[in-house]
Amino acid sequence: MTAFASRHIGTDAGAQRQMLAALGFNSVDALVQAAVPQSIHAAARPTTGIPPAATEAEALAELRELADQNRLARPMIGLGYYDTFTPSVITRNVLENPSWYTAYTPYQPEISQGRLEALITFQTMVTDLTGLATANASMLDEATAVAEGMLLARRASKAASNVFVVDADAFPQTKAVLRVRARAVGIHLVELALADGAELPTELFGVFVQYPGASGRVWDPTGVLDAAHVAGGLAVVAADLLALTLLRSPGSLGADVAVGTTQRFGVPLGFGGPHAGYMAVRQGLERQLPGRLVGVSQDADGQNAYRLALQTREQHIRREKATSNICTAQVLLAVMAAMYAVYHGPEGLSEIATDVARKTEALAQRLRDYGQNVHHDAFFDTLRVTVPGTARTVVERARSRGYQLFWADEATVGVSVDETTTAADLAAVAWAFGAPEADEHGDRDLAYADATPIAGVAASLHREDEYLTHPVFHTHRSETAMMRYLKQLADRDYALDRGMIPLGSCTMKLNAATEMAAISWPEFARVHPFAPEADVRGYLAMIEQLESWLAELTGYDSVCLQPNAGSQGELTGLLAIRGYHEANGEAQRTVCLIPSSAHGTNAASAVLAGMRVVVVACDEAGNVDLGDLRAKIAEHADALAALMITYPSTHGVYEQDVAEIAAAVHDAGGQVYVDGANLNALLGFARFGDFGGDVSHLNLHKTFAIPHGGGGPGIGPVAAKAHLAPYLPAHPLAQRADHVGGVRFTGGPVAAAPYGSAGILPISWAYMRMMGSAGLREATAAAVLAANYLAVRLHDHFPVLYTGVGGLVAHECILDLRPLREQTGISVDDVAKRLIDYGFHAPTMSFPVAGTLMVEPTESEDLDELERFIEAMIAIKAEAFAVSAGQWPADDNPLVNAPHTAQQIVAEQWTHPYSREVAVYPTRALVRTKYWPPVRRIDQAYGDRHLVCACPPIEAFA
Repeated sequence: MTAFASRHIGTDAGAQRQMLAALGFNSVDALVQAAVPQSIHAAARPTTGIPPAATEAEALAELRELADQNRLARPMIGLGYYDTFTPSVITRNVLENPSWYTAYTPYQPEISQGRLEALITFQTMVTDLTGLATANASMLDEATAVAEGMLLARRASKAASNVFVVDADAFPQTKAVLRVRARAVGIHLVELALADGAELPTELFGVFVQYPGASGRVWDPTGVLDAAHVAGGLAVVAADLLALTLLRSPGSLGADVAVGTTQRFGVPLGFGGPHAGYMAVRQGLERQLPGRLVGVSQDADGQNAYRLALQTREQHIRREKATSNICTAQVLLAVMAAMYAVYHGPEGLSEIATDVARKTEALAQRLRDYGQNVHHDAFFDTLRVTVPGTARTVVERARSRGYQLFWADEATVGVSVDETTTAADLAAVAWAFGAPEADEHGDRDLAYADATPIAGVAASLHREDEYLTHPVFHTHRSETAMMRYLKQLADRDYALDRGMIPLGSCTMKLNAATEMAAISWPEFARVHPFAPEADVRGYLAMIEQLESWLAELTGYDSVCLQPNAGSQGELTGLLAIRGYHEANGEAQRTVCLIPSSAHGTNAASAVLAGMRVVVVACDEAGNVDLGDLRAKIAEHADALAALMITYPSTHGVYEQDVAEIAAAVHDAGGQVYVDGANLNALLGFARFGDFGGDVSHLNLHKTFAIPHGGGGPGIGPVAAKAHLAPYLPAHPLAQRADHVGGVRFTGGPVAAAPYGSAGILPISWAYMRMMGSAGLREATAAAVLAANYLAVRLHDHFPVLYTGVGGLVAHECILDLRPLREQTGISVDDVAKRLIDYGFHAPTMSFPVAGTLMVEPTESEDLDELERFIEAMIAIKAEAFAVSAGQWPADDNPLVNAPHTAQQIVAEQWTHPYSREVAVYPTRALVRTKYWPPVRRIDQAYGDRHLVCACPPIEAFA
């Protein structure tokens, strides 16, 4: 192994020999060769585009060279992206803290109370500022949040119309994303200059308003929102949260839905992301919310506890009937934004907003004093200035001083002010527009302290109501208090820094510190996504390398890095397939075949791409039923658009017939979409593009080491064959049109930024650079070895539900706990919660088969940790049989009462028929390293019956 690979891979040569002996193989390579079908093994290639593995120091040095190619300018482009000061206490204790960034989605709420509290704080922040009843736990970005708002309006409106009205003064990237999403599902967009009094159509299902507008204009949209309601539609408003500290809330104006981004609340620009979008709705629409919603419930002692509510993971339940394909959030970034509000409080946020507004007013006055035509009198932080025929000159003059302005057209320049803008910055910008330099006795700074904020905004739009009144926004004022609060929250959670998270399909592998290092560098962090090409050459070079490496590894020709989640990657690939069929004159091809075992987002994504889902059965071994597949292909041959198949399968098995399956679809004129969620079991041994794949999404937050961040960020880039590549998404504000191989994408955007969540791409770049092609192959082999070792060690205790040739699995295995329940009455939930007492995060529970645990150990865990998990599972089984033998009552035993808290154990009265030691120290090894869950088992149903999705009053915890 290379130096870095030996640190990334948890099992050394000696451990692997021991594991192989249990499996009957002489080498790791022989094991994987036996597991992966011979028909798809990657052919030996004499050359590769991936350079040999670098050391950690070498990789950081190369990243520094790339970073130095980015010009660290002062971004004043705006359009929903603003420079911001991330409080150092948040940078150090959240963004750079593995207790936060290595956590998984809070599907086991008892060990996720810290991030759930942070998310409910986020939701409270959003509802307070927007003036609406309920907010979700974040969206992917603003543009896609607006698209989700449009789809929510169509679901909730009783109007028969298919018309959705779009504000002409919306951000250009938002309008572009809306066009893509609307076209796919047959929505008719009508763009109108709403601020100028354009009348709404008589029939519509919704209207969308940008507040303030992209031009900076602040106007009263109440009449438009009222007219939309009269027509039977819903009103969606995209609002700037910082502006809402000074301006009336969307809810008070009559909005049904508010959307936007929380980026300027302390989240770095990162060349476009990741950032936490938001969505809030009025009362009565909470069950229509897409994404995740954190609610308050109670635990077994009746104490308040947080958990995911209502529609969580609805895609896995409702599949093609799901209302959204979003199964994730931007948790890490939502936590940062929420803690920014906690740190500053309402007074601090108002002070920041007032300062921004004063700077903008002072700049506007300076420009007017020197004869410039500022478009609007009412604004918050953005100005549009008319400079006939000289817009490019103004932008270039500003750039010569280190400032990036927005070139709107040949006669118009935009400039946006943020919390980092100084008086000297304002003076330099004014100079770019033609204002004179200060004389030698004057100060170059432009005074703004006396300017009146939002001076031109009508008094009726000034905010008067309170916000952020909960004590959490008033308590943690000193850095000491803030540091301790963040530590307390982190201590309530279980993340990879505590132990293994063996979640099947989720690939919770090491997120190495060296991989993470560069994301905080200002040359990567403080870069605007619409900065000019000359200022972002380092980013573009890194992106070109990543595209090339990912294409090489997957056997495809082109890669698009824009989708900012796996689900969005699915949608992107399917839209490319639709574009291809339409270009070939076969628009009738809209049927998407999906195996019954598929990830639930597959079906939801197909529907959002305008396709009709037809389910294909699986056989008893968990493979696609070839007979049913052929029958479905024959039935829908003329309408067949695509087959979506996960490989290895969702059941954790390498299907032997995948090449034959792909050929059958191709023969019928369809395309093959290979879901790349399980690529960690294949990388270096087989390539999607070689065995029939036409397009795939890849999860950089799984296979390529970007951390899950408590449930987000994610990146789901799409790789495609040459015939589909032209239909991948372009972007109206992209710095370059061409991609690797000179291919030009022509599809519309699926994310707000040209390269999606580019700010975390250095993580995957560093991972691949330090692993090299050999290290990536070794990682795959180690992951497959670990999964098979767990399967063989546990199969005598828990049946392994699906296996392939030779009884082997891929990178994960499904343990069938249904026989245990039949024999003992102990459920999969009981086992999952009891694992917490043993110091583990439970595997994936009841997916894809109810009553099972899907275990994925990854390559990063060492043999001691694997053995610890094996011993825990065997011990839990013994406890279950002790219950069935009558040693403990069925309703009072260590499993049904799990997990056990410290408070429960130190209570004066202990009435259970088992000892306190059995409850919390089932193995002696836990005595020194015990993780104590903060709450007992949570009542999920209670929380849905008594829905509360904002911070409960402090008295509730008394």
